[in-house]
Amino acid sequence: MVKKTFTVTDELGIHTRPASILVQAASKYNTEVNIEYNGRTVNLKSIVGVMSLGVPQGAQIQIAAAGSDADKAIQGIEEALKKEGLGEPCEIS
Repeated sequence: MVKKTFTVTDELGIHTRPASILVQAASKYNTEVNIEYNGRTVNLKSIVGVMSLGVPQGAQIQIAAAGSDADKAIQGIEEALKKEGLGEPCEIS
């Protein structure tokens, strides 16, 4: 399993558009990908699950991937977060 922690930088947090971007990025990979926030973990390939977390700006989220392309999944999701201005990696992972 590969895990990485990010800080949400979007001023509105992870609302509909960012959730959609993250789900699309995660869905490109065959591996299982989850997002954790505030003690809750949901499937990152589920927009309803992601939006149910209610992640605000400044929150730390952890993305975890388990499977054959887990490293690529984490890298692709990190690129999507940076490109869209949604989040930045934390020093703590």
